[in-house]
Amino acid sequence: MSLPAAIYRPRNPQDSDYYRCVEDHFETFLQIYDDHYSRQYGFWRPYLENVIYRYLDCGDPHNGFARVKCKDCGHEYLLAFSCKRRHFCPSCHQKRVVEFGEWLCTDVLKKIPRRHFVFSIPKILRRYFLYDRKLLTDLSRCAWESLKIFIQEAVPEKNPIPGAVIAIQTFGDFLGFNPHCHILVTDGCFYGDNGMFRVAPPLGLKKLEAIFRHKVFKMLLAKGKITAEMIRMLLSWRHSGFNVFYGSRISPRDETAMENLARYIIRASFSQERMTYLDQEATVVYKAKDGKDTKVFPAMEWLADRPSCHG
Repeated sequence: MSLPAAIYRPRNPQDSDYYRCVEDHFETFLQIYDDHYSRQYGFWRPYLENVIYRYLDCGDPHNGFARVKCKDCGHEYLLAFSCKRRHFCPSCHQKRVVEFGEWLCTDVLKKIPRRHFVFSIPKILRRYFLYDRKLLTDLSRCAWESLKIFIQEAVPEKNPIPGAVIAIQTFGDFLGFNPHCHILVTDGCFYGDNGMFRVAPPLGLKKLEAIFRHKVFKMLLAKGKITAEMIRMLLSWRHSGFNVFYGSRISPRDETAMENLARYIIRASFSQERMTYLDQEATVVYKAKDGKDTKVFPAMEWLADRPSCHG
């Protein structure tokens, strides 16, 4: 006996605080962005206008739909077309996050232990990446090359090869451009013709941080973004502002933790559940992840920060 089909309940994006905020302010926001927000959040990239307009049409059956019908019971419903835009559309991005996590754990990652690393840079250097987004690729390469060298030296085998998945995020818990790299890396290296694997010993993060700092300085100096004098100044600081974090070893048997982490490294820049839009005051109230802190932002500033999170 077949089970009854689940009832399809279409989402109503127009009812969300996020949608109403975008709909209320986007036209004006687009007109004033260059004069009011480009210095703080970077230049306006033309493709973003299409991204936002498509978001406003997302999930609305008036803009097109597919008719879905069950061959067994004959039940049918209308499924509105989605915009398929990542990051800016919370619904479409969440679908991508889930699919990415499943694909990574099913088709890419081997059953070996892994760790999660995060590479961060000081605030004084972030503006170079804000105004030149191509540097984000170079930042990712600096983080990977640093980690690769470090793990290879820690594994006592000939020609050891680590594996990694890297994602760049440009946001923090609240507003502000914060470029950093998330790396899901093998906790050790493959070696030999048969693909044997040796787990790495405990790593010293201070040495890894120093390698990463050196590579970022070298890259920015070669690109003409900073000078040798600035490097000397930053090296004289007691706290460099560079930081490397790594989490506990993830067992290859813990598939749930691995998939959750895979989803986390490409998560959306904000949570709709923690956002409240006050249309009369034209403000957005946003709660921190831990629920202990709350901040209030002008709606226009909130919108300005959303495109800046697109690497």
